[in-house]
Amino acid sequence: MSIKDILLPLVGEPSAAAIAAIDKCMAMAGDIGAQVTAMAVEEDILVRPKVMVSDDLDNTVVAEAVRSVSDAQGLLKAFDAAAIRFGVRSERRLGRLAAADIPAHFALDARLKDLSIVPVKPHDGRSEKIVERLIFESGRPVLICPEEFAGELEVAFDDVVIAWDHTAPAARAVADAMPILQAAANVRIVTATDDKTTAELESGAALVRHLVTHGIEASFETVRIDGSSVGKVFGCYVRSNAIDLLVMGAYR
Repeated sequence: MSIKDILLPLVGEPSAAAIAAIDKCMAMAGDIGAQVTAMAVEEDILVRPKVMVSDDLDNTVVAEAVRSVSDAQGLLKAFDAAAIRFGVRSERRLGRLAAADIPAHFALDARLKDLSIVPVKPHDGRSEKIVERLIFESGRPVLICPEEFAGELEVAFDDVVIAWDHTAPAARAVADAMPILQAAANVRIVTATDDKTTAELESGAALVRHLVTHGIEASFETVRIDGSSVGKVFGCYVRSNAIDLLVMGAYR
């Protein structure tokens, strides 16, 4: 199945990093010929005004918190500009929600899309909640675009790594990424292990054979964990080998 219909969830403020991430997401969508629907959310923000004490004022009223919203329109403006620049077919939607309701709303929208591309901020709890809800409740794959590196990222995924451990999440990730794997110039299957068991080696070789049936030539290798975490091992591997995309199952 090809990727033709993408959801781009947008929340927060139109910072330079956020706009760079929107540009990169749209450039990628244009490269594969997909349509993108931007779902922007005006998030309720609590703003506490300065309190002035005066005999002439009702200080209870003055002290009340003032509610405002995030600049979703600014994000949509950047989206519209990127759609024109990269020639991407696009739709836009705007909603207003409380912060707690945003992740579930995105997950519902994502169920009828081929893929969600999510710009994520570093060390940001809201980004984590959105990604987790999409993974657990949308039933569709998620592509994460880190805002802090958006300017450096490639548009085309020529060098792709599959993080392989023969689990169901890893198998699902491979299946979901098949159109991208077929378009890649170089695909590597990598298993993080300190043991190199016969079962692990046979599993990697079997995945190589499976991908061949889909027209994909892939290599297989193992990397040591050496007391680190699997996530850090693959993060290091991606950076040191200039990998464009990591295909990885999420959670068991």
